[in-house]
Amino acid sequence: MIPVDPARFLADLHRLRGFGASGVGKGVVRPAFGDADIAARDWLIAQMQDAGLTVQVDAVGNVFGLAAGPSILLGSHTDSQPEGGWLDGALGVMAALEIARAAQAAGGPAVSVVSFQDEEGRFGVTTGSAIWSGHLDLTVADGLCDHAGLPFAAARRAMAGRVTGPVDPAQFTGFIELHIEQGPHLFQTGRQIGVVTDIVGIRDMNITLTGQQNHAGTTPMHARQDAFQALAAFNQALNDRLRNVVTPQTVWTIGHVALHPNASSIVPGRAEFSMQWRDASSARLDKMERIIRDTAEEIAGAHQMALNFGPMLGLEPVAMDPHLRAALETAAAQIAPDRWCALPSGALHDATNVARLMPVAMLFAPSINGISHAFEEDTDEGDLTAALQVLARAVAALA
Repeated sequence: MIPVDPARFLADLHRLRGFGASGVGKGVVRPAFGDADIAARDWLIAQMQDAGLTVQVDAVGNVFGLAAGPSILLGSHTDSQPEGGWLDGALGVMAALEIARAAQAAGGPAVSVVSFQDEEGRFGVTTGSAIWSGHLDLTVADGLCDHAGLPFAAARRAMAGRVTGPVDPAQFTGFIELHIEQGPHLFQTGRQIGVVTDIVGIRDMNITLTGQQNHAGTTPMHARQDAFQALAAFNQALNDRLRNVVTPQTVWTIGHVALHPNASSIVPGRAEFSMQWRDASSARLDKMERIIRDTAEEIAGAHQMALNFGPMLGLEPVAMDPHLRAALETAAAQIAPDRWCALPSGALHDATNVARLMPVAMLFAPSINGISHAFEEDTDEGDLTAALQVLARAVAALA
């Protein structure tokens, strides 16, 4: 067993939360490449160095703390949603740091740590790990923009002075990511630990409907080319058409809408919105895409709108490695007997990208009331330390 220190681990989690702490509950505002994110990465680099790890930072700001020789890689991400919680991603990185630090002090096994950049998708979908894994070409990523129009190429210059060069994935024997569940199952069933079976796939693209901007008081309703009305009609039609295609686990979301010119007395001439959908079946994701595109084209024609589809981003569903998963299940049964289960992940994670390079597995801790991507996100600290101990025991067994 690796001699981890739960009190030190929890203290590190709370220190990390201090970078971008919202002042509301345990909330965090730490978007990728923002000042709080850069400060958190500098702090993490210092902790890795103090733990005896060799720090390397790649061109997009992924931060690695490397043990000597072949090693297992642990970690997640430390950036947050625009209004995020203190554990999303951070839990996996701080647990990885504690296990690596304890392993270094004990003389082994070799454990390396990573904090991937922009997992939360300010610029894309799990941007940092997507680029490291080869799923997303850097030249393509550099052209991606956030909602304010800032290009990824410009944003990543904030880390330029810390870059050491590329990190070779061949030195790692596998990757395990500890994360909060971000859903209600573990909490509602009273379980401490979830061992992930597979991660759903995702598709994400922007759609733009362009009509005619006009005066809100003098333009008759029948004569309007109102982009918002077209968006509302699209949303209703899409819900109806997907109903007989999806499963109870399938989800789709319009999460970001930008109306132009976004003024009370102007009929909006343009609606740009995000369209995201997730499912465990690649075939179903593809079928949903056809329905989404066909519905958008039909609505655009009916409302006299020009239609534009942005680039398609996404990842395929991924099954966890049986060997790594078995080690987690054995450890879970030892640390939390009768209080663990196997379950799929409905959220996307960096492990999906890393699976292109090496075996991967995931471990979940419960989320109180199933809440995440919100300031209210939290987990009982006893459950956090149980997850740390399960991960440490599995790593020791794998070594």
